Amino acid sequence: MSLSDELRDFLGEGDEIRVAILGIGSTIRGDDAVGMEVVKHLKEREMDNVLLLETHTVPENFTGHLREFSPTHIIMVDAAHLQEEPGAMKIVPAQMIGDVCISTHKLPLTVLITFIEKSFNAQSILVGIQPLSITFGTEMTPEVDKAAKEVSEQIYEALRRRKMKRG
Repeated sequence: MSLSDELRDFLGEGDEIRVAILGIGSTIRGDDAVGMEVVKHLKEREMDNVLLLETHTVPENFTGHLREFSPTHIIMVDAAHLQEEPGAMKIVPAQMIGDVCISTHKLPLTVLITFIEKSFNAQSILVGIQPLSITFGTEMTPEVDKAAKEVSEQIYEALRRRKMKRG
């Protein structure tokens, strides 16, 4: 099953959805910026009922924006040590995030997810992308840059196909 299909399954068949996409990471730590890069690519697309946030390493600071938007679904995108090849991407369900090493955040994502799900009654997932290097002061590697473009395309496709299916 493609990432787009998994995302479409996550988004479900309901009538009206509101999707918040959080790009998480540090722009000064190489591949850790991948979540931010995905959101930058998505900002080039036309999408209704989608909130795009570049949250850097402090996604918890954006809960006010989430409260205003009132999402039904939240997709977080971040570099994650998946024990895969650089650029590999995988959906990590909220209940499994504690099993994935994500190290550059002020607050553990598991705490944020719990807060989000209880406060906003929204479903949430993490799209993790395997980094090659998160060394301070480095640029994003070509493998992960390519993955950022692919993930943004897969997210856009899932949203587009879901809308088409609803008619």
